[in-house]
Amino acid sequence: MRALLQRVAHARVEVEGRITGQIGPGLLILVCAMQGDTEVQADKLAARVAKCRIFRDENDKMNRSVLDVGGSCLVVSQFTLAADTSSGNRPGFSTAAPPDQGNLLYQRFATALRELSLPVEMGEFGADMKVSLLNDGPITIWMDTADRA
Repeated sequence: MRALLQRVAHARVEVEGRITGQIGPGLLILVCAMQGDTEVQADKLAARVAKCRIFRDENDKMNRSVLDVGGSCLVVSQFTLAADTSSGNRPGFSTAAPPDQGNLLYQRFATALRELSLPVEMGEFGADMKVSLLNDGPITIWMDTADRA
């Protein structure tokens, strides 16, 4: 699974004019399930995200996690994180998980974050979403479970 984390002061997602999720300080997490991913990858990614030390400590160093600071998570599905731009001008997305599997793993990822005691808000899988945020830093981190054994 892939995720793009953004440390935010606040963020929200809307679908057809209605807010489906919004948070104050915490993480906006754009997430994509890849072909072959399972709940194991969803759980591992959630654990990595929860422990990622990208929030400031008392010495202004990035040394605290979203758990440490009592932040929230806004989880938004984004299959375009699977974009293959290696040839041509139009990205391909064939490495993304099929929609049914992608939705299950998106839901599992959010559940795994909740099981780690994080408040979680969500977008709507497969919808045309409008995401707004105030990036804090800016801090943006890429994670991919394929990067680790």
